[in-house]
Amino acid sequence: MASVTEGSSASEASAAYRVSLLVILTLASTLYGTTVLVVGVILPQMQGAMSATQEEISWVVTLNILATAMATPMTGWLVARFGRRQVVLWALGGFTLSTFLCGAATSLEELILWRVMQGAFGAPMTPLAQAIILDTFPRRQHGTVTSIFGMGVVIGPVIGPVLGGYLAEVYNWRWAFFMLFPVGVVSWVGLAAILPDRGRLATARLDWVGFLSLMVAVAAFQLMMDRGQRLDWFDSAFIIALAAASALGLYVFFVHGLLSDRPFLNLRLLLNRNYSLGLIIVTIYGMLNFTPMVLLPPMLQNLMGYPVDIIGELIAWRGAGALCGFFLAIYVAKFDPRFGMVVGFLIQAWSGWIMMGFDMNTTRELVSITSWMQGLSVGVLWVPLVIATFATLDPRHLAETSAVFHLMRNLGSSLFISLCVTVIARSGASNYARMTEFASPYHDPATADFAAGAWSLDTVTGLAGLSVEITRQATLIGYLNAFALFTLATLAVIPLILMVEAKPKREPQAAEDEGMKGEAA
Repeated sequence: MASVTEGSSASEASAAYRVSLLVILTLASTLYGTTVLVVGVILPQMQGAMSATQEEISWVVTLNILATAMATPMTGWLVARFGRRQVVLWALGGFTLSTFLCGAATSLEELILWRVMQGAFGAPMTPLAQAIILDTFPRRQHGTVTSIFGMGVVIGPVIGPVLGGYLAEVYNWRWAFFMLFPVGVVSWVGLAAILPDRGRLATARLDWVGFLSLMVAVAAFQLMMDRGQRLDWFDSAFIIALAAASALGLYVFFVHGLLSDRPFLNLRLLLNRNYSLGLIIVTIYGMLNFTPMVLLPPMLQNLMGYPVDIIGELIAWRGAGALCGFFLAIYVAKFDPRFGMVVGFLIQAWSGWIMMGFDMNTTRELVSITSWMQGLSVGVLWVPLVIATFATLDPRHLAETSAVFHLMRNLGSSLFISLCVTVIARSGASNYARMTEFASPYHDPATADFAAGAWSLDTVTGLAGLSVEITRQATLIGYLNAFALFTLATLAVIPLILMVEAKPKREPQAAEDEGMKGEAA
């Protein structure tokens, strides 16, 4: 099979080789993306099988997210130290093996251990795969290949809960992990056969101060976001300590990075206008991407009585919309990248506006439409966002910058999901307290004929029924407030998009490399 030797360029790679590499890397990224949300579906089954409390089983999710966040920024240094081939093969192999061992775990401690390994090994896969693809294909094809690759990044988290939930229902929760093992083996064999060894630098060394300070900042932030609502946020000394540790770690990281000659992450790249704006925009993108998939299932199941299989079908419409969006993005990418991003975020805002009108009688068709619209928007805006962000960067920095790009996406997701959960809990509680003031014999609606039959104020059963209904309505208001926050965040990003350079000048080194490629051709 065709391969590329050390130092070869995109123009020297054969079309068959490039397509093969794109397919296998997309498959590997889809594999990793599938595990992002699948655990949320099977968590109750795992809790029962491990005889764990809700607090104990939650560490299966928390520590996986923590390991992913801590390992992602290391991608650039790992590539410089060991080369792309070694990093990709070790990451994919470790991820595949740890995924299988998650399914074979016999105790909670084992499950948590393998989930940590799964997150740590899987973290470099998506950013490094994106960097390899952008470096392998010529710039004129970046729109098309980013669309194809983006399908794996975005659709994986959609199909994971649907397929994993079905297998868990038919067999047991272990098959949600076992189903990924053969796909991982096939991907590893394919990459071992064709992936070249590039990116290694003889002078690579680890900046321990920068590395450790960033790890402290990221780990403390992620843990604070995950445990904040459970511990009542800043009423907890533990949350305050985490916030202080995160702020201190970030301060040390930036000060050291600006003063060091060879920092862990090159902060001078932030002087690139499009790259800096791209990091902010992708953070907001991350805030919006997974939030509906996290909020809609419990709302539909607990408040509206939708069965699990129907909820899976409704969320799957997001994947269908994403497919349409990515195919459309191939053509949108030919225009000003700001156009695609603005259109994508406006579609997100429109879907958020519709969700703000949900009630207890919301139909399946309306939920399907909003899910489809959200998937469509993700597909349309992702491609121009990637192209605009990396258009002017030297290919030598792709591994490092892509890792930071995906790190910010993950941090944005954690931040906004935690914020929305807090809004739902706090808003639901305050609305419950306000609405119970009207549950009185002296308030006419509470004593009306239509209400008296179900919610009698004279019996314990009637009062209990009324309390349940008030709780449902108050919680729904909390969800609607979270959807309003979702919509505002979507609209707030548009001014930043307009600041992106439509046709930015390439960095001198990148332009020089492109000129050399053209002469060689």
